[in-house]
Amino acid sequence: MTNIAVIVAAGMGLRANAGSTAPPKQYRPLNGRTVLGETVAAFAAHPEIDAVQVVIHPDHEDLYRHAVEGLERLRSPAMGGADRMASVKAGLDALSKEAPELVLIHDAARPFVSPALISGVIAAAAQRGGALPVLPIRDTVKRIDAAGVVSETLDRDTLRLAQTPQAFRYEDIVVAHQRAAADGLSFTDDACVAEWAGLPIECVTGDPNNIKLTTPADFESTAPAVARPQLITRVGTGFDVHGFAPGNAVILGGVSIPFSKALKGHSDADVVLHALTDAILGGLADGDIGHHFPPSSSTWKDADSTTFVTFAAKRVADRGGIIDHLDVTVLCEAPKIGPHRDAIRQNIAAMLSLPLGRISIKATTTERLGFAGRGEGIAASATATIRLPDTHE
Repeated sequence: MTNIAVIVAAGMGLRANAGSTAPPKQYRPLNGRTVLGETVAAFAAHPEIDAVQVVIHPDHEDLYRHAVEGLERLRSPAMGGADRMASVKAGLDALSKEAPELVLIHDAARPFVSPALISGVIAAAAQRGGALPVLPIRDTVKRIDAAGVVSETLDRDTLRLAQTPQAFRYEDIVVAHQRAAADGLSFTDDACVAEWAGLPIECVTGDPNNIKLTTPADFESTAPAVARPQLITRVGTGFDVHGFAPGNAVILGGVSIPFSKALKGHSDADVVLHALTDAILGGLADGDIGHHFPPSSSTWKDADSTTFVTFAAKRVADRGGIIDHLDVTVLCEAPKIGPHRDAIRQNIAAMLSLPLGRISIKATTTERLGFAGRGEGIAASATATIRLPDTHE
């Protein structure tokens, strides 16, 4: 799956610069970079983002080059249009030759977007076709008339505040923007375009820290605590073994492999996913698979081990982290893993919404030594490399 982020940075930032001579808000200093530099860095460093396409004002080329200096995965900037919709369309059109599977459209003025939010909208859009991060409204909402008199109290339980990044299947949102432009329509965000075009949009939980810098007060109130925390690399390992039992297939990495035996265990005995689960939990310092899914509980009898590894991955996302790489070595004399390696990699990548290139599956024998060498079972060793916010925990 190819995912490209389109960062909309073509505005002049007039509300943020009211009464000042400061540069447009996306080029104002923030955390040692600029607002735009911080925003682009969040996507350029994310393991599920393959490239970043920034849309800028034609007069801002020098400001742009300075803002993104040293950052990678950047395409040449696209030149924006007269309004936000035209600028987004310019960014989408710039990707026509690559035609990514998913595109994430994000406001340059939201520099505090978290890795977990990016992963969340990618996962939702990959499944449903469109994703929108939203926040609940906590205050009572009133509708007023032209004279400023309250005319109605709205049901806030059915209302949400929309954020970016908003993610869509590229081909779908391109066609939607083309149709809207041809009809001369104007919308305030891309979820509006998708809604108008009848595209499915799944709401995911937004992030209160993912604020949009719009007015001078927003810059004055932006505290260091809101800044994106530094991510530190952590590594966890896992190991699992299961003996053989009568059967006609073994399940490895969620893939059923025809064989003269099955693996014996309380759940589906998937040694690959069990080892991966422990490796991810190890990187989190968050116990092990037996702690979260005790074999003494009938709940997990014959359970699909996808449940275990996706649980561990969600624990990473919930802490604002990302999974960089997963590496598994399978130890057995038979069955042969090579013919099924790509299927296992693809299945794990799909279940965890990770690029295929971040999943490694290897296999070896034990030279007929030990239980594996005697053909009594299969073992798997796994390593998970993750990044978590440096919270000193």
